[in-house]
Amino acid sequence: MNYQEIIVGGLIVVVAILAAGLLISGNRAGSSMTKKQKVMLVRILVSDLWLFGLQLVGSEVFEAMGDAGRWVRLGLYLCDYLIIGGDILKEAFRGIIRGRVLDENFLMAVATVGAFALAIYENGDYLEAIAVMLFYQVGEWFQSYAVGKSRRNISELMDIRPDCANMESDGNLIQVDPDEVAIGSVIVVQPGEKVPIDGIIEDGSSTLNTAALTGESLPKEVGAGDEVISGCINMTGVLRIKTTKEFGESTVSKILDLVENATSRKSRSENFISRFARIYTPAVCIAAVALAVLPPIWNILIAAQPAAWETWVYRALSFLVASCPCALVISIPLSFFAGIGGASKEGILVKGSNYLETLSKTRIVVFDKTGTLTKGVFEVNGVHHSEIEDRKLVEYAALAESSSSHPISKSLQRAYEADGGVIDRSRVCDIREISGNGVTATVDGHKVAAGNSRLMDSLGVKYVDCHSVGTIIHMAIDGSYMGHIVISDIVKPTSEEAIKRLRSAGVKKTVMLTGDSKKVAQKVAASLGIDEVHSELLPADKVSLVEKLLESKPESSRLAFVGDGINDAPVLGRADIGIAMGAMGSDAAIEAADVILMDDDPMKISKAIKISRKCLGIVYQNIVFSIAVKLGCLALVAVGLASMWLAVFADVGVMILAVFNAIRALFVKKL
Repeated sequence: MNYQEIIVGGLIVVVAILAAGLLISGNRAGSSMTKKQKVMLVRILVSDLWLFGLQLVGSEVFEAMGDAGRWVRLGLYLCDYLIIGGDILKEAFRGIIRGRVLDENFLMAVATVGAFALAIYENGDYLEAIAVMLFYQVGEWFQSYAVGKSRRNISELMDIRPDCANMESDGNLIQVDPDEVAIGSVIVVQPGEKVPIDGIIEDGSSTLNTAALTGESLPKEVGAGDEVISGCINMTGVLRIKTTKEFGESTVSKILDLVENATSRKSRSENFISRFARIYTPAVCIAAVALAVLPPIWNILIAAQPAAWETWVYRALSFLVASCPCALVISIPLSFFAGIGGASKEGILVKGSNYLETLSKTRIVVFDKTGTLTKGVFEVNGVHHSEIEDRKLVEYAALAESSSSHPISKSLQRAYEADGGVIDRSRVCDIREISGNGVTATVDGHKVAAGNSRLMDSLGVKYVDCHSVGTIIHMAIDGSYMGHIVISDIVKPTSEEAIKRLRSAGVKKTVMLTGDSKKVAQKVAASLGIDEVHSELLPADKVSLVEKLLESKPESSRLAFVGDGINDAPVLGRADIGIAMGAMGSDAAIEAADVILMDDDPMKISKAIKISRKCLGIVYQNIVFSIAVKLGCLALVAVGLASMWLAVFADVGVMILAVFNAIRALFVKKL
């Protein structure tokens, strides 16, 4: 027994132990192994033990049988080959029928059948052909398991589709298909159930688990009047929700549609691999034929030496085994799939791997202000120069504005109610809204005016200017000035840190575009550390400015725009990469964007960029590693310095390493 047979014998034992162990663990409850993978493991184990038994018997036993022994030996080895390689032969045959000849199944079938034929011709050892197929199948099994596991991780992550919705009928709850629930219907969500459709809570309070949507593990407290989005899990109380969207247009449906269709948008790297495989596979087949034919012809016609057909055909077959581009074809799409899955786990939805690749090159980030860097919710931020109690001044303002649905009016009403007040419309009469100026009304018999400086001028009331940034509501009661209330949009608590993290992520320039006044815009930009700010813009102005930035940026850089409103949709579509706020953002913005942040947190932008760069780094590692090892092995096989053993280990080994490297793209928590 030579050293090669000893090594192979040892590997056969290792494979048997490994297959048996995996099969036992795969049959336990809760195993993630598929039925197909279990069947393949059984085949590997049976073939491995069969081959081990034949090696123990030894060729001497068959030689003692005379001529019959040769055919018995061939029959036993052929049975083993069909057990382990039957599916490869079948797939290769199907590929030929369907016109997809030059794939890895065809290459492995030709190489191992050729090796088997050489062994029959020489009455030699069949071990190599069977062992090559055995180890190839072991590699394929690990690749299948790794890919399946990554897909299951993503599927579990996105397992947010509700099976049914509960509706009340004659005092009883009935389960219906979410597709059958119309807008405006009232559904009941019990503890432990998923919210099936977007809506507004009519009754009840509870805690929602939003982790599957936003990546945020902290539960969210909700009550009557709060908006809820589908896919959240109701943890504590019973909720009655009035639906605001159809199931097909709800958040959960859009998320699932985005993730399911993400792989249809291929990146440049994936397209490169597809083009590479179409050229590479025919090229290596032609090279293998040339390797088998040209050297023997040279020996006969030029060198006047024996043709040595067996040697060169064997090298050509080994060349075919080594040439399989499995590592590239499998690991590159898997890297992007894992990257998209890892981002989804953090509440970042990327619509395709092409956008992931573009995101990795982002060097300029342009922000909308309201709803993106700020909460988009106006709040009372101060009461100045008040001649009466501050709370009383807010009360007069809230009651005077009680009939208006304007965001400023709503903010005054919320401030009064938050301080324990109750809006009593019976206390108010003679309400008159003056467009662009404010309102006048009679509250508890007092004439109240609430509005801007133009309203005060029209009433002949001398007012005090305010140097604070925001909307100033001047107040006059019975013709006398009583002070003013400052209302402003609140900057998101994470916005400043988000800008800092973008710089650490390699973003060279940050810009803010807003329709707000210059004074407000400059204050927000200065507080956040934004490089450039443009204010008092219309939607068309935003598009023009983004186009100018696109023209002036370096060729290798990409520009991202981050927004949330309907007016941001044109800019999101025009930028190299559009990023939308998914929780509070408009449907138009989400539709136009390439990346969606499910929790509206600007901190996720830098994380998205880092995830994309990690993913692209893994892709480039796999491309360089796979091609370098492949070319090196092909050269060694061609000159006779490597056998079919090295060829199969090069192919299977590189494939397994590349696949496991690709799966690293799933793990992004610490980025």
